[in-house]
Amino acid sequence: MRATVMYGAGDVRVEDVPDAQLVEPDDALVRVTRAAICGSDLWPYKSMEADGAGRRMGHEFIGIVEAVGTGVTSLQAGDFVASPFLWSDGTCVLCREGMHPSCLHGGRYGDEGVDGGQGEAVRVPQADGTLVRLPVEPDATLMPSLLTLTDVMATGHHAALSARVGPGKTVAVVGDGAVGLCGVIAARRLGAEQIIILGHHDDRITLARDFGATDVVSERGEDAVRRVRELTGGLGAHSVLECVGHQESTLTALHSARPGGAVGRVGVPQEASISEGESTFFDNVTISGGPAPARAYMEELLPEVLEGRIEPGRVFDRVGSLDDVPDGYRAMNDREAVKVMIEP
Repeated sequence: MRATVMYGAGDVRVEDVPDAQLVEPDDALVRVTRAAICGSDLWPYKSMEADGAGRRMGHEFIGIVEAVGTGVTSLQAGDFVASPFLWSDGTCVLCREGMHPSCLHGGRYGDEGVDGGQGEAVRVPQADGTLVRLPVEPDATLMPSLLTLTDVMATGHHAALSARVGPGKTVAVVGDGAVGLCGVIAARRLGAEQIIILGHHDDRITLARDFGATDVVSERGEDAVRRVRELTGGLGAHSVLECVGHQESTLTALHSARPGGAVGRVGVPQEASISEGESTFFDNVTISGGPAPARAYMEELLPEVLEGRIEPGRVFDRVGSLDDVPDGYRAMNDREAVKVMIEP
């Protein structure tokens, strides 16, 4: 089969690789119908050291079950399914507490002999605990939004919950990428009264407004913090969603929160420590977040997509085949595309 392999910074190739196949009794074999390039895929694209063995890429996909192992009880061939970006057993103590990213028996796609999602097929370990059956036929209209449930919509939702978004609150969303845009959707869904998007790309800002953003801050750094405070009566936002992961974005988020506010961090951190610990301590700012437990959220968010109440699939602004994946990485890295969807 064909799949995406990264060999180093800027070196992404689509190659023939061994066919995905069942290995363990709890495996499922899924033929990928849609996949995506994630913003987190851009970190190795920028910095990965050369590796002759290569690294299989991708963790966002939906598709059709082709076969299941003898230990799989909840799925069968022909099921249309979505996979969260991490696989998990669904039964360990941490999964039962909703912390699927920390599953005692889980893992990541592309690691330890498991296929990446940017290919024609994937072996999914712990299939009963990982995969979510989609109660619809594969439909071209719904597929982009269903695909976002595997990561970016779930992650935006996690940021909002971590930042304690609720009815009547003021929210600031730091970052106008796919996760930040989904954070706007989540904040509106949870009842926020004012949603401030911090970004400076016109097409993304237009989409953010469509999703429910009420105000735009295009400045950066201290100027951005000053503007957020101007828009919130000098106090700062109740809830701040940090959806980038850089030091500057993190500092902007921390300084934009009002005393007693909360910051939900879901941008993959690019620095080793959180700055400004003293100021957030004395302002009683809660800092929470991390990898989203997408598996825990998918069943909650799925009806919202199926009934058309949210349309997170609009974050995809470029669609291509597997052959187009290398250029898709380039386009996202160069900010020519918000998010790329792949049709293998």
